Amino acid sequence: MEHLIWSVDPVALSLGGMQVYWYGILFAAAILVGLEIMKWIYKKENKELQELDSMFLYVVIGIVIGARLGHCLFYEPDYYLAHPIEILYVWKGGLASHGGGLGALLGIYLYKRKHSLNLLWFLDKIAIPTAFFAFFVRMGNLMNSEILGKVSDVSWAIVFSRVDKLPRHPAQLYEALSYLLIGLVLFSIYIKFRDKLKDGFLFGLFLTLVFIVRFLVEFVKERQADYAADMLLSTGQLLSIPFIVLGVYLMLRSCKK
Repeated sequence: MEHLIWSVDPVALSLGGMQVYWYGILFAAAILVGLEIMKWIYKKENKELQELDSMFLYVVIGIVIGARLGHCLFYEPDYYLAHPIEILYVWKGGLASHGGGLGALLGIYLYKRKHSLNLLWFLDKIAIPTAFFAFFVRMGNLMNSEILGKVSDVSWAIVFSRVDKLPRHPAQLYEALSYLLIGLVLFSIYIKFRDKLKDGFLFGLFLTLVFIVRFLVEFVKERQADYAADMLLSTGQLLSIPFIVLGVYLMLRSCKK
């Protein structure tokens, strides 16, 4: 059976001694798209755009720091605890979405301590661009030929020739397209039911859908953490469960209101 061969160079541009990676371009695009969506929402809600700029800075910094620490401590703790200085070497790669989510929440909390903010209201709104952010990040993983799926003979399997010659589940695409769909669903619900939604519902729906997808896709992914090789569930699945529980709780809480 013939399979699609994926041999894309992760470097998009080489300018002198500097290399620009597709992952970096897509990460920057994710931030810009997310900011524009939030600006549109703030205008709809008659909120001050000036508040958004400083808040978004907290969120982005929280995502980057949390994602890096999450990868180092969740997936390769033995190595990075023995070489702690390399946690700072972000150019060597390794970002975890669970850690990024926790970092974003911490950034929002730190902002809230200094400014007046309806936390659940904001989380509902930022859930929409965050789903699109996750889409861009997983497309970046695809361009890097990383976050590989398990070997498979399904007709849509992809050979990542920069890694090996084996056909694999395109796990990055499964997640990317799912997150794109979730973002469109959240955006549609917001537009149609904006005046009827109770605080916490959209954020709860976001957590539930995103981490159910993550939990399911993990079944066709290669294990990223060596210590989880013989475990029933992967590290990604174990980390997803609390987020799913929190999401369901927030939806039920908002429905009771």
